[in-house]
Amino acid sequence: MKKNVLGIIFCAVFALAAYITCKCDFCTSINLNSLTFAIIIGMVIGNVFNKFIPDKFRDGITFSSKRILRFAIVLYGFRITFQQIFAVGLDGLFADILMLTTTYLFGYYLGTRVFKLDKDLCMLTAIGSSICGAAAVLGTDAVLKAKSHKVSLAVATVVLFGTISMFLYPFIAQLGFLSPEYFGVYIGSTVHEVAQVVAAGSAVSPVTMDTAVIVKLTRVMMLVPYLFLLGMYLAKKSGTKREKIPMPWFAILFVAVCGLNSLNIVPEFIRSFLIEFDVFLLTMAMFALGVETNFEKIKGLGWKPILLAGIMFIWLVFGGMAVNKVLYVL
Repeated sequence: MKKNVLGIIFCAVFALAAYITCKCDFCTSINLNSLTFAIIIGMVIGNVFNKFIPDKFRDGITFSSKRILRFAIVLYGFRITFQQIFAVGLDGLFADILMLTTTYLFGYYLGTRVFKLDKDLCMLTAIGSSICGAAAVLGTDAVLKAKSHKVSLAVATVVLFGTISMFLYPFIAQLGFLSPEYFGVYIGSTVHEVAQVVAAGSAVSPVTMDTAVIVKLTRVMMLVPYLFLLGMYLAKKSGTKREKIPMPWFAILFVAVCGLNSLNIVPEFIRSFLIEFDVFLLTMAMFALGVETNFEKIKGLGWKPILLAGIMFIWLVFGGMAVNKVLYVL
């Protein structure tokens, strides 16, 4: 830890600045969260002022983007209870499974076979659209160990198309093709980030927002089996013996924390503190990731990753609409 301290403090200072800034009324009004703001700041510092960052900070920056991230994902479980998931019922679960599976497989196939993109980049971009945005990208990277610029590009697509969703979905709601509750299932099963789900759902109705958040958090929990399967796939591909399959312990602990939260034995003030602390840790990880991002490498990837994410976004909007309409009718 000694060699990481300076870099961790460096990330913490900028993360704290981003966290406090995004608490202001203006940032709240435009739905700018600290994770998005932090990665933007990190990218600027990492590319414009990179030569001024001391070498002794580098280990701590990497530690923040990897190890601190995993701990933050574990604490993310204090946002979810199993009771919330059961309350939504099977419709929300079916919608999540269908949209997650089809979006991921479609995105990976399109990226690798049609656009001929790097497999790591395709996995990261597809999972960002399929499960829970930046958190899914960062969680996957903890297992995949992709290069930083690929992770940042995948996160950028989540920010871009998720932001569009926040304004598009309330407009679609005015068409009245679903009840407020089922429109919440539609939002929760197709919008990228939790914060974006909250923004889109709250613009429709309180009922829509409540349902959307629960369905979305159910999607978040699906990150655990995905990471386990990804670990098995990578182990098999590399020829590693089955008993040496890398276990995503942070994801398993995430489920355990969800279970603890479901028992309702953690005092509310402690739970609220842990949630806010978790936001800060995720902000640190995003800042560190931004610092490690190299724009020159991203330029070399071209327009195809953005187009891939755009096509997946179109599928989420229209495919998700069709899936949820069928569930609504049934």
